Amino acid sequence: MKRLLSGTVAATLLLALGACGDSADSPAATGEAADSGATLTLWTRAATESVSKAYAAAYNATHKNQVQVTAYPNEEYPAKLASAAGAKALPDLFASDVVFAPQYASQGLWLDITDKFNALPMKDKVAPAHVRNGTWNKKNYAVPHTIDMSVMLYNKDLFTKAGLDPEKPPASLTEFAAAARAIDKLGGDINGTYFGGNCGGCNVFTLWPSVWAAGGDVMNAEGTASTIDSKEMSEVFALYRKLYDEGVAAPASKDEAGPTWLGALQSGKIGIAPAPSAWLGIIEEKATFKVGIAPISGINGGESTFVGGDSIGIGATSKHAAAAWDFLAWTLGDEAQVEVVAKGKGVPTRTDLASNKYSSADPRIVTINNLMGKGKTPYAKNFNATYNDPQSPWNTAFRGALFGDAQKSLGDGAAALTASLKK
Repeated sequence: MKRLLSGTVAATLLLALGACGDSADSPAATGEAADSGATLTLWTRAATESVSKAYAAAYNATHKNQVQVTAYPNEEYPAKLASAAGAKALPDLFASDVVFAPQYASQGLWLDITDKFNALPMKDKVAPAHVRNGTWNKKNYAVPHTIDMSVMLYNKDLFTKAGLDPEKPPASLTEFAAAARAIDKLGGDINGTYFGGNCGGCNVFTLWPSVWAAGGDVMNAEGTASTIDSKEMSEVFALYRKLYDEGVAAPASKDEAGPTWLGALQSGKIGIAPAPSAWLGIIEEKATFKVGIAPISGINGGESTFVGGDSIGIGATSKHAAAAWDFLAWTLGDEAQVEVVAKGKGVPTRTDLASNKYSSADPRIVTINNLMGKGKTPYAKNFNATYNDPQSPWNTAFRGALFGDAQKSLGDGAAALTASLKK
């Protein structure tokens, strides 16, 4: 979940994006037919490469247009886009971490697709949180490309050993803590839970849903003011802090910066922990234990999720806008969402396809898919520098709340975050 973008690259990107001017309001279309045999370039970060290539392969097999996918290392991708934008040589299509979408849309890096998107028969079924993040000044610039959501993953075998019902996961954060404590009592090298205590993106992804489930929020609707100094946020941090102080959370949680998070859950030594839904299949590839899924809840109940993943739009300098839209529209259709995404055990970007012929065979997948309409994707133009960067004010705030003076950290943090969001 670490999406790193240095201050230098961020500044360069903003200047480059500005160089694209008002391209989004005057698409560089050539009048060509939608499926005219155009060769389309599609860029993506490495994290999304497999899905992008699966889409392209299926589309290419049934269309005259041909999509060529190029993937770049996650950490190099923003700089690559900045360079292409500055040279006015963006690819026909490019995907981006969904939290960057408001920034890219606001700077005109993608073409305006409002009219085309509104004409889709399934537009009201497309992941609402993603659509919101691809919107700027009431205009649509991007659609969902991949979906990844935060959930509770739990070890059913450890639940059974601790005397818990493996088919009845916690329905509140309070019940989650009780289950973690019960499993921790098994002793030895078993721990009740685990979290990324030194990873801004990890905490955004896994802790914020508990605030939303309790009816709270972390920012205002415009993404320009922080509200982390709230009762809901304070209660969530207090619960995790207590689990760490009691030794129920694995000691390594304090310094977990992201790289070994998955490995900790794969070990079979952790009872229950919030994590990306995409890890279900990854863990089960090697695990000797059964994995359960549960929604992330608030202190007393409710459920929510961070709807992550990637957005995709048409590059502002594309000369094949009609063909590029043909591809995007196709990716949102039933065939692509069921035969490419669902068949590959991914989360459909459509709320009406949560239950399909592939997911129906595994109730856990249906649980994950049904969460999409209940979750949120934070909307903020300056998201990365505010929350994901290791030097961000969020990193200081949540570390203080978990391992220092919680009240002061959340209060001071809200002010620092607001100042950053307004930049």
